[in-house]
Amino acid sequence: MSRYEERLQRDLANLKMHLGKLIQEVEGAVRDAAGALLSGDHGMAYTVILSDLPVNRASRELDQLCHSFIAVHLPSAGHLRFVSALMRVNLELERIGDYAATVCRESVQLGARPAGTLARDLEALAEVASQILQQADAAFVADDAEQARATMGMSDRVSAAFTTAHRHLLAEGGSVERRDILAYLAICNALRRVGRQAKNICEEAVFAATGEMKAAKVYRILFLDEDNSSLGPLAQAVARQGYPLSGEYDTAGRGAAEQVDAGLVGFLGERGIDIGMVAPTTLDLNDHHLADYHVIVGLQGAVASYVENVPYHTIVQEWSVGDPPGDEQARLDYETVYRDIAYRVRELMTALRGEDAP
Repeated sequence: MSRYEERLQRDLANLKMHLGKLIQEVEGAVRDAAGALLSGDHGMAYTVILSDLPVNRASRELDQLCHSFIAVHLPSAGHLRFVSALMRVNLELERIGDYAATVCRESVQLGARPAGTLARDLEALAEVASQILQQADAAFVADDAEQARATMGMSDRVSAAFTTAHRHLLAEGGSVERRDILAYLAICNALRRVGRQAKNICEEAVFAATGEMKAAKVYRILFLDEDNSSLGPLAQAVARQGYPLSGEYDTAGRGAAEQVDAGLVGFLGERGIDIGMVAPTTLDLNDHHLADYHVIVGLQGAVASYVENVPYHTIVQEWSVGDPPGDEQARLDYETVYRDIAYRVRELMTALRGEDAP
């Protein structure tokens, strides 16, 4: 091995050593933050808050080492992928340290330690967030793309635990002080973000190991109307035609007509859009997993009139494009509604995926 290769390997080992120390500190902060929250140990909470300062310094030092490595070695291929991924992982770990501190800052403001169902929910959320973080870190250090992919699949468990805790917290009503409810919401969100950042670390592990870039996000969108005979199917068809790779598009109505309006089928057919054997669908809150939708669009009336409790992560849009076209001048009416919906779909998808959304 040449002197250059020896120095390269030595500098890589130094980067990994600093990464290992940072991982140990951040994972410990998350674990201790959860312990302080559940036990009501303010001393431990303040220790975690103070420990965020060394974490920030360690993160800055690692960032400087990464830049120095690039300047000295001008790496290519695998080494360049590793260092560029490491720089992003460093940012994720620094943010996770901040979230641990947030949990502790909020926990010391609580009137009493969490108990009962709320304590169990918080413990479950903290446990799964901590678990996915540890596995994500291990996958990156081991350069193990398969472990990283498997760990990414756990992210749904974090979302499910967060949703459960959030629902139970809101159901507490007057039994929990308003100030404490706000603190618990912040705590739940911080723990959820730990899971999200851990998923990002998994994606960097895959990139470092294989060069495979993070896939662009595909958004799930639900269009709601009254009887699902025209406006919903029209919006669904427009979105599928214009942005087939950017989203998955569903539609449902407050009730369901016997069939999709024949005028709509003909109108879209003339534009080369075949909606096939689509049948109107009634929105069934028991069957539709609303939390899976990133966006719910109300085409006729407020979304709240269809869905009593909008999922926490779901974005609501209310377009109110009007009544479905009638028999008179149906072609002209459909043309007007079509243009309105097409414009709004374009605005939405540009916001979600950018100007070049496929």
